Amino acid sequence: MASCVGGNHFGSQEYVPVAEFYADKSVFVTGGTGFMGKVLVEKLLRSCPKIKKIYLLMRPKRGQDVASRLTELTQSPLFETLRQERPQELNKIVPIVGDITEPELGISAADQAMLCQKVSVVFHSAATVKFDEKLKLSVTINMLGTQQLVQLCHRMLGLEALVHVSTAYCNCERERVEETVYAPPAHPEHVVTLVQTLPDELVDRITPDLVGDRPNTYTFTKALAEDMLIKECGNLPVAIVRPSIVLSSVREPVKGWVDNWNGPNGIIAAVGKGVFRTMLGTGTRVADLVPVDTVINLMIVCAWRTHLRRGEGVVVYNCCTGQQNPITWQSFVKTSFKYMRKHPFSEVVWYPGGDITSNRLKHNTLSLLQHRAPALVMDFAARTTGSKPVMMRVQNKLAKAAACLEYFTTRQWAFADDNVQALCAALSVEDRRIFDFNVRNIDWDAYIESYVLGIRRFLFKESPETLPKSRALMRRLHIVHILTQVATVFFLWRFLFAPSNALRSIWRRILEFITRAIRLLAIA
Repeated sequence: MASCVGGNHFGSQEYVPVAEFYADKSVFVTGGTGFMGKVLVEKLLRSCPKIKKIYLLMRPKRGQDVASRLTELTQSPLFETLRQERPQELNKIVPIVGDITEPELGISAADQAMLCQKVSVVFHSAATVKFDEKLKLSVTINMLGTQQLVQLCHRMLGLEALVHVSTAYCNCERERVEETVYAPPAHPEHVVTLVQTLPDELVDRITPDLVGDRPNTYTFTKALAEDMLIKECGNLPVAIVRPSIVLSSVREPVKGWVDNWNGPNGIIAAVGKGVFRTMLGTGTRVADLVPVDTVINLMIVCAWRTHLRRGEGVVVYNCCTGQQNPITWQSFVKTSFKYMRKHPFSEVVWYPGGDITSNRLKHNTLSLLQHRAPALVMDFAARTTGSKPVMMRVQNKLAKAAACLEYFTTRQWAFADDNVQALCAALSVEDRRIFDFNVRNIDWDAYIESYVLGIRRFLFKESPETLPKSRALMRRLHIVHILTQVATVFFLWRFLFAPSNALRSIWRRILEFITRAIRLLAIA
């Protein structure tokens, strides 16, 4: 497998540093208020200080206008470094009122004209990432939104790069996925016509037939969006970035930053709280996880490369870890346990533990005993004390989230990443340091520790000062957990072994053997 070693700076061309490429250029970002979009905006401002403007597509939301939403965005912990060191950089962010679901992206004629005149680079990361999204909305955002953006890009006079964010799983029916755009699972135009003409209830009814072997509407519409992009981009300078499962930041601008409960985040949070202990999956399969800042660095460099190598057609980059630095689901889960016990969350219900199993019967049995039964007991106790019962509702949500992940935890893919490796090799040593997307540099143990701490800090909003109290509770829960296991073994012995003299004799011999072994170890 190719490794990221430098040297090839595009032949005889004079090397232009990545940050210098963005000097005096303006950028347009869709999805800039989303998880990845926020990291992209922050990184561009911090590492490309000469960038001119970042135009952010935003819509009013929950009674907030775009100016208020922008203020809220820049006040998040993600922008703390910029606020402290170079606060003036934040003035470069310009909100553009619009909506990805509207015709012409909901952008006014005046703003469209301004963007077409001033923008040099476009990053399209707006998407609905909900796995169980209604097909109609998924088509509207993931497909028609992309189509509308491409039409706007055709009018941009000085466009140098359009970077489209897709997903590595848009071709999940293949075990090996190359860096190429495959034939779509259906004709995009037909799917669009269907959802626009049929009643919503009928669309929902035929969705499983349309999606076919794919696990959800997300991967289905993302595959169709790639095909639409290829057909409609013409001679635009386009790159497609396909990340796998995107988790918290590995390094920048702060370790462990995460702002959503999507994907494994909600499950890991529930495991840390002690309310989730079994999940269906194959522990030996590779979990293709990638830090968000790794993906963002690749996207920023992709735009630089797309401009320099214009005319080569659409280039696809699979941003994944499975080929260069794999980690299995079993290892991910076990390491998460280790750091949830070292850095426990507040108000943990039970000692974190459990397993990922490929045995459905075992999983269903454990789910009933370890999830449903305790939830029913806790809800009953809540009702008797006049409190609101919530645990069954929590378990239902967790079961739904786990079911969405099941397709990905029970399978494995080989995502080719030759284009990513070649791009990394083309960078200077300094640019590889500033815009690091070499996944071989990820230390999984250290990363998972920062991931757990990130969930604690950014999702649960728990300060480091609460750790001593949480650790004291964890020690007590560990003792209770061990006592519960001992009590379980005792009662099993009481009901299974007691009726038989032979079994009692075997049980005594086992205990004697264990006692002798402990004594020998103590002497040694």
